[in-house]
Amino acid sequence: MQTSSKSNKPTTGTNLEHARLHNRRVVLEAIRQAGRLTRADLTRLTSLTAQTISNIVAELLSESKLSVHAPEKTARGQPPIPLSINPDGGFSIGFHVEQHQIVAVLLDLKGVTRGRRVHAVSYPTFAEALPLLLKCIEWFRRKVSAERLLGIGIALPGPFGVAGMSAVGPTSMPGWDDEQSLALLRERTGLPVLMENDATAAAMGERLYGVAGGLRDFAYLFVGHGLGSGLYLDNRLYSGHWRNAGEIGHVIVVPNGKTCYCGKRGCLERYVSGASLLEHLGVGADQNLSDLDLTDNQHAAGIERWLAEAVPALRHAINVLESLLDPETMLVGGMLSNDILARLIDQSFPLYPSVSGREDRAHARLQLGTAGPDCVALGAAALVVLAELSPDYQALLKA
Repeated sequence: MQTSSKSNKPTTGTNLEHARLHNRRVVLEAIRQAGRLTRADLTRLTSLTAQTISNIVAELLSESKLSVHAPEKTARGQPPIPLSINPDGGFSIGFHVEQHQIVAVLLDLKGVTRGRRVHAVSYPTFAEALPLLLKCIEWFRRKVSAERLLGIGIALPGPFGVAGMSAVGPTSMPGWDDEQSLALLRERTGLPVLMENDATAAAMGERLYGVAGGLRDFAYLFVGHGLGSGLYLDNRLYSGHWRNAGEIGHVIVVPNGKTCYCGKRGCLERYVSGASLLEHLGVGADQNLSDLDLTDNQHAAGIERWLAEAVPALRHAINVLESLLDPETMLVGGMLSNDILARLIDQSFPLYPSVSGREDRAHARLQLGTAGPDCVALGAAALVVLAELSPDYQALLKA
């Protein structure tokens, strides 16, 4: 039986630099979660030696990533000194690039938004958008210490690098995931650049800023111009080998249904997406949905027609995801108004029977996300911060 070259590659150990970076992140993550910890707390919680903790804390203090607070009063002995994350110790920039606008946010090391910019665009190529990206980055650099910028996160619609799907249709943004484009942005800014699909970034944004806080397993259906799902499983994002995990928009839900630009018929995205809503409103699928006042009565019939098709298609998708992933809950959010998304969710009940139909549930099977319209940009920026703060145990085994 043939196996892939990836599976044939031997698993190797790690070196001291990997272990050092990992231990730094363990310490930072422990402090981030607790709010404040002393060195003794860190030794107890992380199982690292007191000397290792002392060295790491000294390093992080020299980089201004930690703040020192007044010593705690004790009955005897030297009073312990609490440490916390210094919000000004690092900053990240997140971009949400979509068909009709680019949203940029600046986050500090605690995940608080310190700046925001929005630019109107129309299906920009990377070359067309680059001056806008650089303009935003320069504006943010003037607000913070430039040497404390950790990196840039970019989120945009997928799928990435799929022949016949990534560069066609009203939801596509071709050329952005080209490595040469990312290398150019890194060169022009001198910063690391991460790229993720919008639904995955939205799932992280919802986990940190919305109703998913505290959840370990959920799927986030992102209704943008197209449709994707972000998967947060076992307390971490799952992106897939080529960052295309969750591309549920191209799962067939209506056999021999509507023709999809991907070449198939009956894809979920043809029924549940901003582009499909525009079609029911009698507007070109490449138009900007934000330009329409969907509260106007002239659009009421079109919205009802869209819901009539979207609801059964969404029920099918929920059934598939629940059966495959066994999540705590399914969330829906995106670029449509909360009013329309809430109607979509409400009309989807009762859901089909699945493994999620349990009496001991702590959360509804399907609910509306609450992280807001900047969810994707926030998630993209947060991924950069988390790359600095959060330990990745898989990084210790370089497969």
